[in-house]
Amino acid sequence: MVHIMRLWNVLCLTVACHLVVVHATTLGVVHTEGGMVEGINKKLGLLFADYIDIFKGIPFAAPTKVLEKPEKHPGWTGTLKAKDFAPRCMQATLTQTDVRGSLDCLYLNIWVPQSRKGVSTHLPVMIWIYGGAFLWGGGMGANFLNNYLYDGEEIAVRGKVIVVTFNYRVGPLGFLSTGDSNSPGNYGLWDQHMAIAWVKRNIAAFGGDPDNITIFGESAGAASVSLQTLSPYNLGKIKRAISQSGVGMCPWAIQRDPLFWAKNVARNVGCPTEDTAALVNCLKITDPRAITLGYHLDLTKLAYPLVHYLAFSPIIDGDFIPDEPVKLFHNAADIDYIAGVNNMDGHLFTGVDLPVINQPLHKISPDDVYKLVAGLTLQKGVEGANATYSIYTQDWGGSPDQETMKKTVVDLETDYIFLVPTQLALAQHQQNARSGKTYSYLFSHPSRMPVYPSWTGADHADDLQYVFGKPFATPLGYRPQDRDVAGAMIAYWTNFAKTGDPSQGESSVSVPWLRYTVESGQYLEINKKITYQSVKKNLRSPYVHFWSQTYQSLPNK
Repeated sequence: MVHIMRLWNVLCLTVACHLVVVHATTLGVVHTEGGMVEGINKKLGLLFADYIDIFKGIPFAAPTKVLEKPEKHPGWTGTLKAKDFAPRCMQATLTQTDVRGSLDCLYLNIWVPQSRKGVSTHLPVMIWIYGGAFLWGGGMGANFLNNYLYDGEEIAVRGKVIVVTFNYRVGPLGFLSTGDSNSPGNYGLWDQHMAIAWVKRNIAAFGGDPDNITIFGESAGAASVSLQTLSPYNLGKIKRAISQSGVGMCPWAIQRDPLFWAKNVARNVGCPTEDTAALVNCLKITDPRAITLGYHLDLTKLAYPLVHYLAFSPIIDGDFIPDEPVKLFHNAADIDYIAGVNNMDGHLFTGVDLPVINQPLHKISPDDVYKLVAGLTLQKGVEGANATYSIYTQDWGGSPDQETMKKTVVDLETDYIFLVPTQLALAQHQQNARSGKTYSYLFSHPSRMPVYPSWTGADHADDLQYVFGKPFATPLGYRPQDRDVAGAMIAYWTNFAKTGDPSQGESSVSVPWLRYTVESGQYLEINKKITYQSVKKNLRSPYVHFWSQTYQSLPNK
């Protein structure tokens, strides 16, 4: 009995010691430039396992004003309870019949992994920028109950990095521009910049390394990542960057005629359109809900391909984006960069432009394909359409089957909207680099959408669930192969954030990811089975050459 009691006392002392250590592995109240913040400390796994500190809803700027740059937050008194996501920035609902969100929306969220050994210090920092066509989105992402898409926990814990997500303005409130000083636009980019700068100034208090910040994002968020690295305002703030399905050179990433769309919104809310000063002054006193709904993206009656209707995006303002993106890569010369696409990134767009591609019982004709080609090549007229149609149908033979034809139009839109601009951005980055390293990838794990045809590859945004570790967070919804993909992506991404080399770091990877060079065009194909055969060269080089050389040499219409 005495022996048992002694064992019990030893066990209790052991537990107590661990509890003391566990209690110490939380940041508790953190001092930021705006005031004190307190998040939640969450235990991971079984007894004595690691913990994570989570902070939600920390303001990084003041409540926004219509068509004005963000301003510094005045701060707060007492301790801010940072335990809930803040509202997203005001935007149309997906049905575009109402609005959601708030003007008071510039908040960020932080995930800090803690080990049982003590509070983490000097951790790499990964800042996520969400996509959504510059029209929708929020720092927490879509959710089902409490399962949020952009929950940073899996990345933070598995990769031992700090993850930050934040809100930025979208739609007309984020990107409406008159093309002059009355409304220079790019308000959403300024929001993003302010969040990055806030992290740079404050993340050390959370255990992060302010000199090792990686920004990463997808779609419009990926183009934003690209543009943030190219802006002179971020020099010295960003160490590394990852663009998933979008770069600043994508045709939809820069709005070339912002005044057309500004007048469109003004007309819809009853504001004058002939004088830009009067137009903007009127919008500033108009209900922001009305401004938000003053633009409507009709997905069913499009005269041209969908990509031409993405109205509110960044512009070359001579300030934040001082010149054409292709001329700004010197600003990213010391930034390590990963960029890539999904192998059927254009499927989502093609499904809007040509819905029959997803209907097995319906056929498309060569005329349907030519009409889509002509819609994408408006700038070059008939000569551009003919040349483009010729290269994409060169392997059809005399009687192509439906699957071949449908996959052709998906390849066409994938190349035009995402893949070719990304390859051009990679080349520019590598050619302008000083210390910055360049990496390219193709994500090809097939879509799991049951309503899609069996030939569908990785659609636009299919990579998000794997980067954010959903196969681990919700295991019943995924297969073992999906966890392999998620594990590989988190390992490569977080290794890169730590070292600038996705193959080097604490997380083991199955295959070294070779650096991209213009000469060889090395890239890594990411799917359920990554082997040495996954390291490839010259991604769709005939089509990249066509769009970047042959097509560009044709006269404009």
